[in-house]
Amino acid sequence: MTIDKHALALTSIIGTSLDVLGALYLAYDLLGGEHGPLRTLTRAVTYGTLFGTGYGLALGPVFGLASGVAHGITLAWEYSRASRNEPRPGFWLDTVMSAIRGCGFGLGASYLFGARFGITFGALSTAGQAVAYRLGIRPTLDYRPATRPRLSRVLLLAAANRTIGYTATGYVSSLAAHEREHAMAVGLKAGLAIGVVTAIAGSFTPFIEWTADHVPERRMGVFGVGLILAGFTLQSVQYWVALLDVTVR
Repeated sequence: MTIDKHALALTSIIGTSLDVLGALYLAYDLLGGEHGPLRTLTRAVTYGTLFGTGYGLALGPVFGLASGVAHGITLAWEYSRASRNEPRPGFWLDTVMSAIRGCGFGLGASYLFGARFGITFGALSTAGQAVAYRLGIRPTLDYRPATRPRLSRVLLLAAANRTIGYTATGYVSSLAAHEREHAMAVGLKAGLAIGVVTAIAGSFTPFIEWTADHVPERRMGVFGVGLILAGFTLQSVQYWVALLDVTVR
């Protein structure tokens, strides 16, 4: 039996990250309680995991990791503002959010199809999202927390818009990378994957938002303990590998 050294290192890094997150949840009161940053952190972890898993299943783990981190950061910030009834951000903040998600898509696409494809895909994604924000199409457009998942007409239209937009983006990016013979197939794959994940993950948003603002403090601590135990387990893998004489390559 052999195990890849990069996979082993990634497992340890994830374990360490979970330990840090768990410690933050255990320190809930010290970090400001209900009005502290942990509600936003909860959103970031949840959205990052949800979108990262969806994109990872459709387009591979590297694409899922890059886009999941980008979505977790941006959606947590945007939904936290919406939950506090803060005014909509201006052009530059909208553009920054678009650029972060565009970078996530670009990094993942670069790994799959090469740097030229990824740079084009990320740039077009950023521009497209920035324009959509100016037109009023944003993640918080239909912000209504609920006690269960909900699939609204607005969400379906947004998913259809992303499907069409990213199909065209994938097609143009393939042409830029001189992959004309695969352009349509790549475009359809990217567009359908992003559109379907948007619809499925987006349907859980109302429930996630309700949960983020109603999780009891005691459950925060329990969740923190769970994260620490999971992190400890993942970090111990490297030692079990050595103890069991598993080959690392």
